[in-house]
Amino acid sequence: MIGDWRTDRIGAALRGENPTVMRRLDSGFAVIGDVQFLPGYSVLLVDEPGVQRLSELPRPKRLAFLSDMDRLGEAVERACRRLDPDFRRVNLEILGNTDPFLHAHVWPRFEWEPAELVGKPVWSYSPDRWRDERFRLGPLPNAGVKPRG
Repeated sequence: MIGDWRTDRIGAALRGENPTVMRRLDSGFAVIGDVQFLPGYSVLLVDEPGVQRLSELPRPKRLAFLSDMDRLGEAVERACRRLDPDFRRVNLEILGNTDPFLHAHVWPRFEWEPAELVGKPVWSYSPDRWRDERFRLGPLPNAGVKPRG
């Protein structure tokens, strides 16, 4: 059995043990997000453990990371547009306030989101949405489920 990859997401990806990895990219790994209350949420992980900020990468690697973020964002946009007519756009974010490693969030946004949240950052969603087991990754995929309400 694979250990808890969540404690070392990048190391686990490098070892082929991170089950969320969708694809290896030039500067890191495209992974599916831990929660899917906005279906398609993905993350780009840098492939260098210990790198916390974009500015810590040499310029060519920094540009590769930004290019990979763009590629992942476009892939999420294409998939979401094809699967959900209420797809609006993709939000791209490099925050780094919680996890101590460089990563970029790729959030699809939809017309069916609550009116008071659709135009706000994803982080405005209630904490219980983030903890709701219906939206967490698990053994049974919940693809195509639109979490209304």
